[in-house]
Amino acid sequence: MTTRATQRPRRPAGTRARSTRGTPLTLVLAHVLASPDPVARAQVAAATGLSAATVSVATDQLVTAGLLRELDPVPVGRAGRPAAPLAPARGTVAGIGMEVNVDYLGVRAMDLAGRVLRERVVYGDLRGRAPGPVLDQLADLAGQVVIALDTEDVRVAGTALALPGLVDRVTGPLRLAPNLGWRDVDVLGHLAGHPVLGDLQPRLGNEANLAARAEANARRGAELPSFLYVSGEVGIGAGVVVDGVIAPGRHGWSGEIGQMVVRVDLGTDGGTLEQLVGQDALLRGAGLAPGRPVGDLVAALAAGEPRATSTVGEAARVLGYALASAVNVVDVDEVVLGGSFGALFDHLHAQVEERLAESVLFAPWAPVRVSRARGGDLPAMTGGALAVLAQVIAHPEVWVGAPG
Repeated sequence: MTTRATQRPRRPAGTRARSTRGTPLTLVLAHVLASPDPVARAQVAAATGLSAATVSVATDQLVTAGLLRELDPVPVGRAGRPAAPLAPARGTVAGIGMEVNVDYLGVRAMDLAGRVLRERVVYGDLRGRAPGPVLDQLADLAGQVVIALDTEDVRVAGTALALPGLVDRVTGPLRLAPNLGWRDVDVLGHLAGHPVLGDLQPRLGNEANLAARAEANARRGAELPSFLYVSGEVGIGAGVVVDGVIAPGRHGWSGEIGQMVVRVDLGTDGGTLEQLVGQDALLRGAGLAPGRPVGDLVAALAAGEPRATSTVGEAARVLGYALASAVNVVDVDEVVLGGSFGALFDHLHAQVEERLAESVLFAPWAPVRVSRARGGDLPAMTGGALAVLAQVIAHPEVWVGAPG
């Protein structure tokens, strides 16, 4: 099946396949998309160093291509034509982020303005299920989203898939997803036969790294953010962001903080961070069945349940020491707690901060802050969509002159 939405714009004749970082189209598009408020062309010229004429030509091309939109003109307080502020286009181009995790799978389509256009999420325990049927179900969800976007004349820029484990960013296979029980799965090869995703092969990424991308986007501002993002779910992952850029490691395998051994005396049968303070471990310690929503644990804490209070208190201590070790290695001065740790933030952060202050070598000169994640629900899907849209920003010439 080939729909209009699955057809990528063809590269205009005469355009070479090269990096466009620093070209007028990229500079103008990136600046407008990064601005918290609409900006005038003169502001774009001042910020990018481009001439007013160059900004005007690039802007006209980006507006025609459906990547930017002009708002109603506003008075500029001096003689001359009122300025028309620029803002990201809405509902014209979408990036699709997908995710397979231990207890859900889902698809989220976002436009350049950061709006969620379509979303499908299915919850259920996926541990031990064969990869094929799970990936087929995900592909069907994605196909439904793509078809819906096509009916609304939204062009799909691509897809990205977040997976809970080691994803080889060079060759593509999912090497290992321990909580799913998957090993050496050719995800792209399996999806290639799908009638929709066969034309929209996804970029693959680790779920914590893609969630960290969503977090970095939520924290963008005058200063580029640097932090260690920690995602607490059944598994525990992490992503390192330095000056707004994800540090995935040589193979894309960084961030597996859940596999850090924190109790040597327990050995491989129970001494890792994930085994001690993962979501199932916390529920079990509180007397709740593994697989229950983390909201049940939050409610038990609010009611003052002794087992819940004791379990989470000890988890905060263990987590704090583990994070101190990680911070000593990566040299950032902020830790962001996401996933179930974000839901439990009020019961964790004080103890975590104490352990960081106690055990981080540079803490006397640069205290390490602990904050709650701002990336929203299911941030790995958001991060996947943002990763796709980042390629639109890097290569807008592909869209300029393409059929709208």
